[in-house]
Amino acid sequence: MATLEQIQARMKKLQAQAEVLLAKRAQSAVDQIRELMLKHGLTTTDIEARAKARRQARFSGKALSNGTAKAASAKGKMPPKYRDPKTGATWSGHARPPAWIKDVKDRTRFLIDAAGAIALNGSGASKATTAAKKVSAKKAAAKKSPAKKAAAKKAGAKKVATKKVATKKVAAKKVATKKVAAKKTIAKKAPTAKRAYVRKVVAEQAAPDAAA
Repeated sequence: MATLEQIQARMKKLQAQAEVLLAKRAQSAVDQIRELMLKHGLTTTDIEARAKARRQARFSGKALSNGTAKAASAKGKMPPKYRDPKTGATWSGHARPPAWIKDVKDRTRFLIDAAGAIALNGSGASKATTAAKKVSAKKAAAKKSPAKKAAAKKAGAKKVATKKVATKKVAAKKVATKKVAAKKTIAKKAPTAKRAYVRKVVAEQAAPDAAA
């Protein structure tokens, strides 16, 4: 059975052989690289510049990915799964449910599809603000509607009163026209009646004279 010293000696020998093999491989790789550099007209400066550009690109990519991850974490760890169509408020489906969906038995009608979830992740705040503005506009319109109805009612009453006044004026005008026509008729008939009365008186006076 080999002793510890013998095993250590073998390990040193194998390590030396391994180092020799590695050196040969490295030299072969260096020779190949040199041939390629000579073939394409490259220098170590060109290689270092390209390596530096690659390092910068990797660093900027990592920074962007970290910034995106931070932005996503700032917006919320879980993507929204449910949305209130009235206010635009969202809920991820985890933790305590909000008041607008807490007592709802069938929550499928509040589900957000994949496209809607992506859109909300990108511009959820703006959509929520837009929904809130729409709700406030509806409330303002609801408040204005009684005033509009009252104004319309007042305008309708004014129109009815105007029509009544116009009708009364037309009726009064007709009555006045009839009175004028009656007066003219009476004025026309007055001389005839007077003549008939005179004739009657003359006839009455002439009757005793004829009897005598």
